[in-house]
Amino acid sequence: MALIELKNQVQIGDYKKPFFVAEMNSSHNGKTELALQMIDEAVNAGCDAVKFQSWSADTLYSKSYYKENPIAKKIVSKFALTPEQLKELAQYVKKKGLFFSSTPYSKPEVDFLVEECDADYIKIASMDLDNLPLLSYIGKKQLPIILSTGMGTLDEIKKAVSTIEETGNTSICILHCVSVYPVDTMHVNLNNILMLREAFPEYPIGYSDHTIGSEAACGSIALGACMIEKHFTLNNSKIGMDNQMATEPKEMKLLIDSCLKVYSAMGTKERILTTAENEQKDKMRRSIIASQDIKAGEHLTIDMLDAKRTGKPGISPSEYSYFIEKVALHDIEKDERILKEDIK
Repeated sequence: MALIELKNQVQIGDYKKPFFVAEMNSSHNGKTELALQMIDEAVNAGCDAVKFQSWSADTLYSKSYYKENPIAKKIVSKFALTPEQLKELAQYVKKKGLFFSSTPYSKPEVDFLVEECDADYIKIASMDLDNLPLLSYIGKKQLPIILSTGMGTLDEIKKAVSTIEETGNTSICILHCVSVYPVDTMHVNLNNILMLREAFPEYPIGYSDHTIGSEAACGSIALGACMIEKHFTLNNSKIGMDNQMATEPKEMKLLIDSCLKVYSAMGTKERILTTAENEQKDKMRRSIIASQDIKAGEHLTIDMLDAKRTGKPGISPSEYSYFIEKVALHDIEKDERILKEDIK
């Protein structure tokens, strides 16, 4: 089974108990106090990790873009977290017992996450799937890597993985992702989880969920997804960058609870009958009975036998042949169970 290991020997692997990540995106509006509240709610919802985004106006868009879209720089700057804020939040996340990560958009941001924030893993955004120099730089940090694959062809995903592998880093988790915010469930294509597992059998496969609701996430668990990453917010009615498609705390808790129920329900490929189900056999399965009155000394024929529920342990109708031509030791009334001790 493909798996990676985080600190404290926590393993993330296909068909193992799923790992839930609250993607904070920019729903904190660049405010530390709001981000701290979000972390608290992520804890209450049952998340395993909190992930931020380490971008600034300078690392997200080019100068030429801002020249054509002058208001964009103000918006991006407003929603970005400063390095000082991010470090404070990282410490708070760890204090709360959750794993901390962020998505860097530049090499200095990678360094800061590793050296100052003690990130438990590095998340690579779908937009950087083909940014091979950045992938190589991140890979050399030798931290676990979570790789999103939105907008990527299979060849691009293979190239990204091989680029990371070339650094000697093989602690990689690949996330199926559709980079539309939100994405309609008809376009989610969860079977890509199976495709990615076939293409990368040595790495665990998870799912970055951009749908509204919990159905797609639950479906991914049934396919063995090791991780669910979901956008998180305290209030999705407020205007913000992707905030309208983010999941509120109560919904997140419901999603996690539902996914864990699906995980529990998946069980094992081994055929196991529970004690309760075995007890049902006596109540629900048919037992061999007499289809007519049978006199002591009579030889049994197939016409004398039938099978009905009796509410008690009996002989399975699969053993009809055992009784043929046997002799009744005593009178047996119609509809009465026939046991092996009743014949010779």
